[in-house]
Amino acid sequence: MAKLYLVPTPLGNLEDMTLRAIRILKEADLILAEDTRTTGVLLKRYGIATRMSSHHKFNEHQQVEAVAQRILNGENIALVSDAGTPGISDPGFLLVRECIRKGTEVECLPGPVAFVPALLNSGLPAEPFYFEGFLPQKKGRQTRLKYLASLPCTLIFYESPHRLVKTLEQLALSLGEQRRASVSRELTKKFEETRRGTIRELAQHFAAKPAKGEIVIVVEGA
Repeated sequence: MAKLYLVPTPLGNLEDMTLRAIRILKEADLILAEDTRTTGVLLKRYGIATRMSSHHKFNEHQQVEAVAQRILNGENIALVSDAGTPGISDPGFLLVRECIRKGTEVECLPGPVAFVPALLNSGLPAEPFYFEGFLPQKKGRQTRLKYLASLPCTLIFYESPHRLVKTLEQLALSLGEQRRASVSRELTKKFEETRRGTIRELAQHFAAKPAKGEIVIVVEGA
């Protein structure tokens, strides 16, 4: 029976690709990629010639029903994001839900996800933790911060470099500037960095030295 395969891809270091992931991508009838140019680099590295099609946040709503039907018709389809595991702050959930609704099999391979190394590198308790992902950019942001401030578990956020300082300053106001935290960037890449300190110290550091690359913020719980 044909399946939808969720295939994690490396966060940055292409050596983090698993043998099983390579096999699934080679055997699939189609690879749905968030950005075909980014995925094309990975496929070339491992000699994967499978046809690709774009599947991203701007078109996934229109595609999910047709993709699920193709799997029901016998095609094995693999979904990848630009980096990490599909469905974790990336497209994937809508397609999985539609496949389950139609009775299509779904299989998720284990593999890279950015918040795991960031959490373990932080030196903060890994059990329990709360993964927030990206905070709302505008509407509902303060409501979320107020809710998160009282949680007695380690908090994990994704953020973009140009919003990092603003987010750290807001976290300092809402959660308390003396809470311990860490900022990890460029995970698995040449310039990987994890900086630890209080939220206030981190905000001051990155205000003076702007960060580049994908960001994971880990914050001590209440």
